[in-house]
Amino acid sequence: MEIKDLRPAEGATKKRKRVGRGDKTAGRGQNGQLSRAGGGKKAGFEGGQTPLARRLPKLPGFRNPNRIEYIAVNVDRLQRKFSDGDVVDATTLREKGIIKHDTDPVKVLGNGEISIALTVRVDKVSKSAQEKIEAAGGKVEPVC
Repeated sequence: MEIKDLRPAEGATKKRKRVGRGDKTAGRGQNGQLSRAGGGKKAGFEGGQTPLARRLPKLPGFRNPNRIEYIAVNVDRLQRKFSDGDVVDATTLREKGIIKHDTDPVKVLGNGEISIALTVRVDKVSKSAQEKIEAAGGKVEPVC
C-alpha cells in the first residue's frame, strides 16, 4: 500500500455545494424571504411576537462601578483565632483562614465581645469595634 492508494472511508466526504453557477435558485430553494438577496430575519425576531428582550423589564437603580466590597470580620472571630498581643492585618487573617486573599479589603465589625489586647491594622474598623478593641487594651492603627 502506498500513499496514493489511501482514500477516505465510504460516506466520510461529500461534494461541496456550488452556489450561483447557472441554476437560477443558486441553492436557495424556490421562493420566499430567505431566497431573496438581503433576505432573512434579524437576530431576536420572533415572528411578530414582542421579542424577549422587550418583554423583560429593565433593571432599576444604579450599580456603582467604583464600589469597594469589604470582607466583614467580627471581633468575636478575632477573639477565637488570635491570642493576646497579636497583630491583626490582612496577612495574618489569611494565615488564620479568615479571609481567602490578603489583597481583599477588610472591615472589622463590632459583633460579639473581645477580651484580648490586639493591634488591628485593616482597611476599616466600625466605631463599635474600635471601642471594644480599645476597651480590651488593644489599639487600632491606620493602614499605610
